[in-house]
Amino acid sequence: MLKRILLGIGIIVAIVLLFKFCDFKKNDDADISYNTNLIQQQIVNVGKLVVTEGHFSEVVTYKNQEKYFMNMLSFEKKALIVVNADVTVAYDLHQMKYDIDEKNKTITILSIPKEEIKISPDIQFYDVEESKLNPFTGDDYNKINKSVKANLAKKIEKSSLKSNAQNRLISELSKILITTNAMGWKLQYEGKSIENETDFKNNIKL
Repeated sequence: MLKRILLGIGIIVAIVLLFKFCDFKKNDDADISYNTNLIQQQIVNVGKLVVTEGHFSEVVTYKNQEKYFMNMLSFEKKALIVVNADVTVAYDLHQMKYDIDEKNKTITILSIPKEEIKISPDIQFYDVEESKLNPFTGDDYNKINKSVKANLAKKIEKSSLKSNAQNRLISELSKILITTNAMGWKLQYEGKSIENETDFKNNIKL
C-alpha cells in the first residue's frame, strides 16, 4: 500500500516537473520571438533615407576663340559665370541587407548601400561677350555645365560633407547596436564583431 502511495506521488511530481519544463521551453521560445520582433522593428526604423546637405559657390571665367585666315583673324567669346550649387549626400538604408540568426542571437549586416551624391548647380552668366561668327551655342553650355560639375565633385571630395554624411550613417546604424546590446544579442559585419561606434568606423567600408 505504501509503495503504491509513493509511486503515485512520484508520478504526480514527474508530471508537474514535465509541465514546468514544457512551460519554461514555451516561455524561452516566446522571448526569442519577442527579441527578434523588437530587433526587426529597430532595423525598420533605421531603414530610411539619410541625407546630408551642403552648398558650394564659385566664379568661373569662360573663354573661347575662333580663328580664321591662317589665324590672322580671331573672334572671341567670353562670360563671367557665377555658380551656386546645392549638394546632397544620401544613404538609402531601405537597401541595407541583413541576416537574423535567432539560434545564436546574432544580427549580421550583409551590405550597406553606397552613398548617392546629387549636385544641383544654378549657373548664371554675366558680362557675356560674343560675335556673330563665334556665338554661344548649346555645346558651350554643355561644356560649362560638365566642367562646373567636375570641379564641384573635386571640392566635395576635399570638403567635410562626405565625412559628415558618413558620421550620420554610423549614428543611424548605432541604433541597431544599442538594441542588440540591450537584448544580449551580437552585431556583426563581414565576420567582424561590432561592439561600439568606433568598430563601425574601423570595419565598415563606406
